[in-house]
Amino acid sequence: MSQITALLNDLARPDVWVEVVTLLGCIALAYGLIRWQRPVPAASSAFSGKESVWFGRRIVDGVLFPLLALVLVYCAKLLWFADPSYAILRFAAPLLLALCAIRLIARVLTAAYPNSSMAKLLERFFSWLVWLGVVLWLLGVLPSMMAEMDAMKFSFGKSKVSLMTILEGLVSAMLVLVISLWVSATIEAKVLREAVTDLSLRKIAANAIRALLLVVGLLFALSALGVDLTALSVLGGAFGVGLGLGLQKLAANYVSGFVILLERSLRIGDNVKVDTFEGKISDIKTRYTVIRSVSGREAIVPNDKLITERVENLTYADPKLQLISNITVGYDSDVAQVITLLCDAAKKSPRVLSDPAPSAHLANFLPDGLEFSLCYWLGDPDNGQLNLRGDVNAAVLEALRAAKVHIAYPQRVVHTKTDA
Repeated sequence: MSQITALLNDLARPDVWVEVVTLLGCIALAYGLIRWQRPVPAASSAFSGKESVWFGRRIVDGVLFPLLALVLVYCAKLLWFADPSYAILRFAAPLLLALCAIRLIARVLTAAYPNSSMAKLLERFFSWLVWLGVVLWLLGVLPSMMAEMDAMKFSFGKSKVSLMTILEGLVSAMLVLVISLWVSATIEAKVLREAVTDLSLRKIAANAIRALLLVVGLLFALSALGVDLTALSVLGGAFGVGLGLGLQKLAANYVSGFVILLERSLRIGDNVKVDTFEGKISDIKTRYTVIRSVSGREAIVPNDKLITERVENLTYADPKLQLISNITVGYDSDVAQVITLLCDAAKKSPRVLSDPAPSAHLANFLPDGLEFSLCYWLGDPDNGQLNLRGDVNAAVLEALRAAKVHIAYPQRVVHTKTDA
């Protein structure tokens, strides 16, 4: 209870208001400096639409605000309040340090995984963990707990490792991984967004850089923990055998995902048809691809299926898409007149392209009438196909009725034969 006791004794001093004013002044000065540097927080985002790690959304929820306040408080403590009896600034320093750690973890996870529920769960977990450590330190329990954990030894082969060393290694690993995520998100926002215009290539480059930095960061963390990295070669060999046997299908999906992104045979935004499901590719993951239909349904297709089976890419070389409407009219209709009416009706829709122009052809001689095929092109399949087909069909029906063209329907002629 030494920290609490020191704080209560400090509050009883007659000049405690000087220390309180100094603390508030340091916090206000930190806020003012950041506000002066970035008057519009939304414009300071380093992630192009995502929250900035340094400045956050509202300045106070970024990393820079508690960090700058911590530096000012520490300088004030060294210059004017070096006496150990002044406990308020000594009490505020670990709180600001804990706030820096929490803001760093929260902002980096938000920048790297903006829509991940797991990232929010990890953010809350680490926040409670950091605040628990601060409370234990203020109560004076943390030093004795650290000593007890340091005395607890675990044997790993011929070496012994204390529980405190393991916890320090875990903290180091967490810090290294957070910094790796931060660096990868910064590279994606600052370098890849400007250097790589293709969304698919940018995504595979961002995933590769993030995976590489996480692996390197994990190796550094294991080295800091005292783990012999040469032992990982045996683990890597065993993992390779297991990958080749039990995880063959999963590995094929991951490899297929990188092949799709590198070959660019399928890109985000393409309209494709897999089996009987047709839609637009909304996202390409390393294991699967998400296809969203015009009705709002989404299909999750394994990447191995897109590599080994037939896939129709409706917008691979050209975003234009052709639609066909079939119309049946009576045998007494004028073929040239019907073709003209069909083409003029299709041209009335503003979404129908003029180049190539709509065309109509006499396709079949059906038992009930003449079947014409009206072909027309659209350049924005993302806006829907069924709505355009409905507009064109309605215009065709109106034009045929206005021209008194008989629209055929199923009918049968019965001849009655009587004896003489």
